[in-house]
Amino acid sequence: MRNFLKLDWVLTIAIFLLLAVGLVTLYSIHLVEGTSQFNYFGKQLISVGIGLVLMLFFSLYDYRILNSYSTKLYFIIIGVLIILMIWGSTVRGTTGWISFGQFNIQPVEITKLIMIIFLASFLSKKKTQLSIIVRTIASIILVAIPVFLILKQPDFGSAAVIVGIWLGMLFVSGINRKVFFGLLFSGLLIASSSWLVLKDYQKDRLINFVSPERDPMGSGYNVIQSIVAVGSGGVWGKGLGHGSQSQLNFLPEKHTDFIFAVFAEEFGFSGSLVIIGIFGILIYRIKESARLARDNFGYLLAVGISMMLFLQILVNIGMNIGIAPVAGVPLPLLSYGGSSMISVLASLGIIQSIYMRRIKTL
Repeated sequence: MRNFLKLDWVLTIAIFLLLAVGLVTLYSIHLVEGTSQFNYFGKQLISVGIGLVLMLFFSLYDYRILNSYSTKLYFIIIGVLIILMIWGSTVRGTTGWISFGQFNIQPVEITKLIMIIFLASFLSKKKTQLSIIVRTIASIILVAIPVFLILKQPDFGSAAVIVGIWLGMLFVSGINRKVFFGLLFSGLLIASSSWLVLKDYQKDRLINFVSPERDPMGSGYNVIQSIVAVGSGGVWGKGLGHGSQSQLNFLPEKHTDFIFAVFAEEFGFSGSLVIIGIFGILIYRIKESARLARDNFGYLLAVGISMMLFLQILVNIGMNIGIAPVAGVPLPLLSYGGSSMISVLASLGIIQSIYMRRIKTL
């Protein structure tokens, strides 16, 4: 009981509010579309249940023990990604799933968390052992391996999130600012030249980010329908289960990539602001856990998890309102997807563990 009192209850309340919003939004889709959509809602309930158990486990588990397992976890997930290239299941053109009967596991979501654990351990251990240049070069190689394997699936969105996590953790680890921004500039040059190796549908997504109306019934359809759905919600929304774009099936992938558009249409601009505000509280509390962390490993863990969540929130909401390219990145705690839900809740359990073992007081 004493341990429960040490939890960050502001963070906990924010988590449960977002879970409730996600489940209510999924259920509103089920109200109209019936039995087949109930599979989404039912499976999401199971994922939330598993995720909450893991969140509780990691909250009570001393996060510092993860430091000693970080290298093993890194090589295990590399092995899983290699196996995935050979025997993985393909869904919507991406070979990124392992199938177990009715359930599909997406290892890339677990990879994000494992890379955060590994980088936090590597950067904190090597800070006194290696020069900043050697440490930076080594981290580039270690991050490039899983990123390459993820790009082979291909999953550009998840690869970009992992690169963003690495850059954020590297930035706060003590790297010289000139070196960091030089590295960032070089990365942008490499990214811009990657156009030549992108798949056709990935090129379409980037083009449609600038001009979705060029192919309104084809590759630009998703973005246009999402923008229409968000706009049609007005200030107060159309009410639960009454969103015309989502309930009449104009909006594709509404339970995953575009769940924010479903919510915005049903609860309007005011409801959307509330959700964004709760996400803001979530990120702020994680930032506080980083500030109060007992050691550098805990600090880097919290920074990495905050980067993962912030980037996914930014990209997902951005693509729902037409200011970011469609990247297949889920909205944390809201989008349907068992692997993402379980991974995010486990990572938030680690944040609770860092907060509970802080040495400073608020």
